[in-house]
Amino acid sequence: MSAQSEFLWYIPNDVKSGHRGDTGDANHNSLATLTDQAQAIERNGWRGALIGTGWGRPDTFTVAAALAARTTEFQPLIAIRPGYWRPAHFASAAATLDQLTGGRVRVNIVSGKDDLAAYGDEEADSTHRYDRTKEFMRLVRRLWTEENVTYAGEHFRVANSTAAPRISARDERRHPKLYFGGASEAAERVAATEADVQLFWGEPLADVKERIARLRDLSQRFDRDLAPLEFGLRITTVVRETSSEAWSVAEAKVAAMAKKAGAGWNDHGPPIAVGQRRLLDLQARGDVLDDNLYTAPGKYGAAGAGTTWLVGSAEEVARSLRKYRDLGIRTFILSDTPYLAEIERQGRTLLPLLRDETA
Repeated sequence: MSAQSEFLWYIPNDVKSGHRGDTGDANHNSLATLTDQAQAIERNGWRGALIGTGWGRPDTFTVAAALAARTTEFQPLIAIRPGYWRPAHFASAAATLDQLTGGRVRVNIVSGKDDLAAYGDEEADSTHRYDRTKEFMRLVRRLWTEENVTYAGEHFRVANSTAAPRISARDERRHPKLYFGGASEAAERVAATEADVQLFWGEPLADVKERIARLRDLSQRFDRDLAPLEFGLRITTVVRETSSEAWSVAEAKVAAMAKKAGAGWNDHGPPIAVGQRRLLDLQARGDVLDDNLYTAPGKYGAAGAGTTWLVGSAEEVARSLRKYRDLGIRTFILSDTPYLAEIERQGRTLLPLLRDETA
């Protein structure tokens, strides 16, 4: 793949063990276990990891700060929610962590439904929630790049506000990138104008191609005033030495999931978001789409990035990921369980192929 491509892993950050088939362990979310994962991510060639968020999970920013302190190159992609954070508070916290880590912070803005009332949020209406997200992203970026910001919007206000310490520009990076997901019309309007990177879940190539074209068109229609929107893929990858072994493992995982009615695989509760519905609707098109996109997990309770899997040998999965790269995907966030073992396996077998243009 191109040197411009980058590869991250995933840390679920969940109080419950056994997330998406992970090894059950009472210490699964201890600092020692999470540090083992972050250091393995760093050691095996991954750039960093997306760290999951949601009310009822450990605080994502705190976990990211702890792991950054125990690594030297690991870049946390910190999932956060407007409403849980205020813009100036978050801008200051992120600027501080970015300064302490030498510019390793990335941010994933999440607008999907959560247990809003539990932490004092009230913005349940989807349209207003995305309008608020748009304001949040624009204001945070201003606080990182401007001095004495005064702003009065529909959702947020600040007066003479400056985030300190100041974000240090590093080559073309003026501030931490803002990653964003969502497939609804409201979400795509936010992505087209405010996000640095739009993340997709594992949809077929033709569907991703269509969404990229639409987002690029929206960016032009809404007079985007930022650098061109980039694109990323968050997907489960089941990789083994041979194709037959990989499919045997994948089918066994789905069979075990079916026996438990998807317990441990769904951390995206109701209502079903537009992006999740798109994944579930793929089942009507077949259990396997494109070359090796496995849709069956969604039938038995898998959700989010666990709904569809790329399955095969390292060579086959690398070939499929290159096809997404050719559509314009630059960032790849992969995972499988057990998390620690797969960090090492896929770092050893898959990543070298993705970095080799002649593979």
